[in-house]
Amino acid sequence: MSASAGVRLEGRRAIVTGGARGIGGRIAQTLAGEGAEVIILDRLVEEGRRCANEIGGRYIQVDLADPGDAERAAEEAAQLLGGVDVLVNCAGIFSGTDLTELTTAEWDLLFAINVRAMLTTMQVAARTMIPARRGRIINLASMAAKKGGAHEAAYAASKAAVVALTRAVAHEWGPHGITANSICPGYVLTEMGANTRTPELVAAWEAMSPLGRLGTVDDVAGVALFLCLPESGYMTGQAINVTGGMVTH
Repeated sequence: MSASAGVRLEGRRAIVTGGARGIGGRIAQTLAGEGAEVIILDRLVEEGRRCANEIGGRYIQVDLADPGDAERAAEEAAQLLGGVDVLVNCAGIFSGTDLTELTTAEWDLLFAINVRAMLTTMQVAARTMIPARRGRIINLASMAAKKGGAHEAAYAASKAAVVALTRAVAHEWGPHGITANSICPGYVLTEMGANTRTPELVAAWEAMSPLGRLGTVDDVAGVALFLCLPESGYMTGQAINVTGGMVTH
């Protein structure tokens, strides 16, 4: 008999990077609400502690741009949990820069946080997932991974790298009972990128969806939850669109 709603992840141990607020915060809340023990990894101390306290979880401060600190924080979380069943890599940054003005330093920073940190946390999680022969890895990409977009070359390229990395993980670690999927949200109004949008832009984005609205953090968190449940056990290597129909491939 399957567990009832509200305790479907009871006994599961989860790490959520970027879980202090926004999409990551809502995913952390959702997993904890289903019974998972959750540790949030984020650079935002006040927000991270607040979210962790609200969900009955724990918070670890981390600078994901620093590979050594990313590994340290992930290892600390894994040790506190006594293993990792679910890893959600949600931390990321956005950049809107003209290609002619894009610097290698900006490019490197986006790839360090949006991609390299995922590699580090996945390697740490695999140390417990592989011996246990089970695990769920969920990496947040973006609609930009498939659609691209002007003035966001580094962001789009980093998110496309997330999709490719996740597919490679699915192939390599699938024989160990580990699934790996990426989620590609469309326009979701969170704190990230708030300074890049205007009411006119928001209205234009809404008009792009057949549903006539933008996404919410709940739309994304619901898909993340599904990817943790037995019902999604045969799904791996997928880049799942949560775009309101703006992208369908």
